[in-house]
Amino acid sequence: MPLTNPARREHIHTRQINFAGYEREDGLFDIEAHLTDTKTYAFSNNWRGSIEPGIALHEMLLRVTINDKFVIVDIEAVTDNSPFAMCPEITPAYKNLVGITMGPGWRKNIREQLNGIKGCTHLTELLFPMATVAIQTIRPLQNHRRRKADSDSRHSTSKPFVLNTCHAWAEFSEVVKQNAPDYYIPKEKSHLIASDGDDT
Repeated sequence: MPLTNPARREHIHTRQINFAGYEREDGLFDIEAHLTDTKTYAFSNNWRGSIEPGIALHEMLLRVTINDKFVIVDIEAVTDNSPFAMCPEITPAYKNLVGITMGPGWRKNIREQLNGIKGCTHLTELLFPMATVAIQTIRPLQNHRRRKADSDSRHSTSKPFVLNTCHAWAEFSEVVKQNAPDYYIPKEKSHLIASDGDDT
């Protein structure tokens, strides 16, 4: 379903962000992100001169390598285009996340290591969604292989990692009833308490 028709307007700015997850031959996983910012008009930059329409003002790339326990093994950060010559100098700081687990407290750990002058706004923003991209890369693959190895079992006996992470996967929802019946709890018996905590 598309958005409703907007008021008459002029396109000014485009930010494109792409995430991708990969399984490596060595058993590790790479989660990559690529961000670009472009304008529809030419403008002057003190370092680069005139930046023409469609040419990236910002272009940042990030590769986070993790194991199947979501522990960060390595990070590579690159700034290909930026408004200031000094911007790429901060990329080595992202190695400070090596050894941290993508899990509870993920955003807090990022802020502690890279917030403000300790990092690049755009590279740091790319890190926040990486935990969910990692989950989408690894968990379904593990579940797929587990089901394939045990084709006699209709339902997985392990607790779904997405249980109670959104309204569709609430323990009392039809989704859980159909896909993980062992963990389904009727709404009238559920004592689920909504939390605003930082799960990642």
